[in-house]
Amino acid sequence: MITENRIEIPEGVNAEITGGKLVVSGKKGTLERLMRYPGITIRIEDGELIISTESQRKKIYAMLGTYASHAKNMFRGVNEEYEYGMKVVYSHFPIQLKEIGGKLEIVNFLGEKEPRYADIPEGVKMKIAGDEITLTGIDKELVGTTASRIEKATKVRGRDTRVFQDGIYIVSKA
Repeated sequence: MITENRIEIPEGVNAEITGGKLVVSGKKGTLERLMRYPGITIRIEDGELIISTESQRKKIYAMLGTYASHAKNMFRGVNEEYEYGMKVVYSHFPIQLKEIGGKLEIVNFLGEKEPRYADIPEGVKMKIAGDEITLTGIDKELVGTTASRIEKATKVRGRDTRVFQDGIYIVSKA
């Protein structure tokens, strides 16, 4: 029995498979991802991306759904950007943010003398407006990872987190 996942390729999006790599391009840019897994075949027919397998193993069947989700995210990303909203929260010491050469510098977090840093990779645009940060980009995984890096950079250590709730937190995803 063959199991298939069919994903319609939206208008204005070009998709092609070369050497196990799915390359998707649209009006916002181009994304590529290696999508090679034993027992799974990927092809494009009649404006649809078809991901199929003949195996009945759970692991391979699960990977089928994973690849379908990756493809859908890529199709959406090249048409409209992903956007994460973050909020700076402090009650003790005012936090100052600066963008310095591909990094976010977090100064005066909990009164610390040394600044904390979070990497902002290429492909993610960051906008700082007061106590709000907006991250945008066409790669959902990259934007989400960047947001989690910023959250992790302001993790409170060695203090009671019920009292010290300072940090930078994700408040919206779109």
